[in-house]
Amino acid sequence: MVRLIDVPTLQRFVRRRGMERVLAELADAIEAAYARWEEFDKSPRHATHFDHGVIELMPVADAHRYACKYVNGHPGNPKGGRMTVAALGILADVDSGYPVLVSEMTLLTALRTAAMSALVARYCARPDTASLALIGTGAQSEFQTLAIANERPLRQIRFYDVDPAAMEKYAFNLAEQNLELVPCDSIEQAVAGADLVSVATAIKDRQSLITPAMLRPGMHINAVGGDCPGKTELDPALLPACDIIVEYEPQTRIEGEIQGTEHPVTEFHEIVRGRRAGRLDDSSITLFDSVGFALEDHAALNWLYAQLSDATEVDLIPDAHDPRDLFAMLKPPTFGRAAGF
Repeated sequence: MVRLIDVPTLQRFVRRRGMERVLAELADAIEAAYARWEEFDKSPRHATHFDHGVIELMPVADAHRYACKYVNGHPGNPKGGRMTVAALGILADVDSGYPVLVSEMTLLTALRTAAMSALVARYCARPDTASLALIGTGAQSEFQTLAIANERPLRQIRFYDVDPAAMEKYAFNLAEQNLELVPCDSIEQAVAGADLVSVATAIKDRQSLITPAMLRPGMHINAVGGDCPGKTELDPALLPACDIIVEYEPQTRIEGEIQGTEHPVTEFHEIVRGRRAGRLDDSSITLFDSVGFALEDHAALNWLYAQLSDATEVDLIPDAHDPRDLFAMLKPPTFGRAAGF
């Protein structure tokens, strides 16, 4: 039997556990996975690109569990009432190769992406970070805000989106949080004075939303939206001024802000494992070039599997009386001679 976690199951779980606690526990689970980096069989994700979007497979495994996520990215989907990103995840037992979990991963990806941003902020953002500039108030924005607020003493959120309706949605969803929400008329206005900048937009193009003139000493930037070849959010001229942190360099060189460049970077596991500091000094400008890595999905799926041991189980793998005789499970009932006629 395979454990199934559908959308209603995850909704009930998050509402019962509490969003902030879920984000915090996911961050801890992801941190534990990065701490044992060398135990994983890793590779860049496999992507099939189309003019209107991308479909990706993201595999990773350790000695016990194999995880793979199916995920798309179609920026034009909201015009037709569909989400830009939708995902499904599978977790399998390595010894038998049998799947043990099939899960929705659209909501779970939003949670783990925000948890990863917050985890990097735990190591790289200044401890006194109080102001967050949020560029892009789409599907990821509320998750990013709440996750980072778990790690740093945020008081003010300055936010901007090209779509006023998205800004209204964001303000409505976070109205009851103990945060000062400041809608801004431009990126420049939002970033001015911010300690931490989170950029998460959906446009599949090379953008220069954050420029060198917007940088200031001690700032931390989470660049979340540049997650496929040809898609960036930052002016490449600012990269030399930043201490760049990545998840998995071979993948980020293909599709991150550093795609096609030779800028020096640090993989995040080096920081988690204490091989270097997250912030070299108070004036450093740290940049997390986030593209999303399968190791985070592995951590999220294993964490969810452990939390929801009472989830529904479904019969997705044949339980044959004779494993070599699958035909017997599909042949029609025998009447005639076998029935004695």
